[in-house]
Amino acid sequence: MSVEPRVSGLQHPDSRSFEQVADLYERARPGYPEEIVAWLVERLDLRRGRTVLDLGAGTGKLTRALVATGAEVIALEPGDEMRAQLQRAVPEARVLAAGAEAIPLPDDSLDAATAGQSFHWFRLDEAVPEVDRVLRPGAGLGLVWNMRDQDDELQREITELLAPFVPPGREGEGPGVTEFFRREAFAESPLFERFEEREARFAEELDAEMLVGRISSISFVAAAAGEERARLQEALRELAATRGGRVDFRYLTEALVTFSVA
Repeated sequence: MSVEPRVSGLQHPDSRSFEQVADLYERARPGYPEEIVAWLVERLDLRRGRTVLDLGAGTGKLTRALVATGAEVIALEPGDEMRAQLQRAVPEARVLAAGAEAIPLPDDSLDAATAGQSFHWFRLDEAVPEVDRVLRPGAGLGLVWNMRDQDDELQREITELLAPFVPPGREGEGPGVTEFFRREAFAESPLFERFEEREARFAEELDAEMLVGRISSISFVAAAAGEERARLQEALRELAATRGGRVDFRYLTEALVTFSVA
């Protein structure tokens, strides 16, 4: 399992590319499977009267599911364009311009925290104690990732097309992300305990242009030179054409819940 370098917020050059494609990210990226969302809601005890913080909220793909629980939702997003999309998509959430390493909230003020598709961007040595600071003792932290399902033939073909674009440290995408971060972020940390994991698979049917948009919203593709990106996009259209113009885009979703030491 390999992941993106952990340089927080907009400091990593690939993360800055999200600012260029915030609208595309909102249109083309999926949400999370109902099974995983329901599990997170249950394990974090999200309901009316509770307060949850969504870290690295992006355009609000996870935030809107949190709002649906009736809990008070605070969403952190450092990128201006992503944050603007977030505010439009989820007006019910309180949106703050901040990263996970410097959370502008009081100590012990939150009942839960989440990070959807964002924890790998954080500087973990700073973010983990900062998240613990704002969580009440015993509060839960839920992490979730959608990953392209490498057991699927289409995804293996897409992986081959992406190979020239992949930066060092992202040579592979596959299962094991929760196990990786359990070691990287928490193995030697006295701040969190009790680890629970869940996974699910899901698929979405996409036409050729939505396939192009979805892959173009990947950070290292968005950061690529225009001509290189155009060649990749044409190859994706050809790939869709070999399947009648529509594809089943399959994901493996992994989630991890851990709890602040009481």
